[in-house]
Amino acid sequence: MEQAKSVGLDLVEVASSEKPPVCRIMDYGKFKYQQKKRQHKGHTHQSKNKELRLRPKIGEHDFMTKVNKAKHFLSQKDKVIFSIIFRGRENAHIEEGFKLVQRVVEELKDFAKLEQEPGMQGRRIVVIFAPK
Repeated sequence: MEQAKSVGLDLVEVASSEKPPVCRIMDYGKFKYQQKKRQHKGHTHQSKNKELRLRPKIGEHDFMTKVNKAKHFLSQKDKVIFSIIFRGRENAHIEEGFKLVQRVVEELKDFAKLEQEPGMQGRRIVVIFAPK
């Protein structure tokens, strides 16, 4: 105890079950901090797929809201799936959906790379973006 006090550190019991108990002179606050840092270092972000659904006749503000949400997801290292859903007579104008996809690609070109090219899957156009 006297040696620890003279150096300005703490006397910490390392192994209490041993005969005699093992003690160590160290800065206990720094030791606890390093343990906490090691524990948090093991945690990594699990990448998830986030889907955003659009319609061919979406308004400008609604479109920008969806794009900004996609940017947020991409900044958190999540993949983003854009689905343009067609209903009824909208199926006759699929080219409008592909124009919308092109706008999305232009808006996200600085934040994401195209993982899957736009393609039809049933009554929807699907395109997948991965974070850069």
